Amino acid sequence: MRPVRSIWLAGPEPWLPDAEAQSARQRAFCADNGFTGLTAPAIVETQADDVEVQARELYAERMAKLRQADAGIINLTPFRGPSCASAAAFEAGVLAGLGRPVMAYVNIADESEAEYVDRVEVHVGAQRDEHGVWRDGDGCVVEDFGLPETLMLWAEARRLFVIITDDPLHDLTGLEMCLEALALYAE
Repeated sequence: MRPVRSIWLAGPEPWLPDAEAQSARQRAFCADNGFTGLTAPAIVETQADDVEVQARELYAERMAKLRQADAGIINLTPFRGPSCASAAAFEAGVLAGLGRPVMAYVNIADESEAEYVDRVEVHVGAQRDEHGVWRDGDGCVVEDFGLPETLMLWAEARRLFVIITDDPLHDLTGLEMCLEALALYAE
C-alpha cells in the first residue's frame, strides 16, 4: 500500500451553514494526527449566467483532489433523507476505484437510527410485505442487511463507526476514530 499522507474528507460539510469552520476543524484534526486533510470548498451561491461552468469547475477541482488523496474518510451521516450526501457516496466510489483505503463513520441522534432500513422506514414509510421483505411506498425493495448504510458503502469501508450524538452534523468523534484506524494502515 502506498504511504498515507493526505486524506480526502467527504460528507455533508460543504452544505452546512458553518462549512468553512467545520472543514477547518476537520483539517486540524488531520494535522494533529500527522495527515493533510483535503476538503471540498463550501457550496456558495451560484451565478445565474454561468452555473454550468461553475459546476464543471467544481467537479474538476474535486476530482483533482480525489486523485491526490492517499486515502479517504467518508462522513456517511444521513443528510436530507435516510442516506448520506450523494456526493460523499460518489467520492467514496471514486476513491475505491483508485484503490485508496476508505474509512467511514455515521453520526446519528438515536440508536433506533443505526440501521439503514430503519432510517428508510422513518423517512419514506417502508413496510414489510407479506413475505417479510422491506418495500418503500413504490413497492421497491429496501436493503435489509442490518447494516448502518447500504451494503456497497459499508463493505468498501475498512472501518465504519456508528456514533450516537446530540449533534450529528458537527460531531467529529467518528473522524477521530477513523484517523486512529487509518494511522494503523499508514505505518
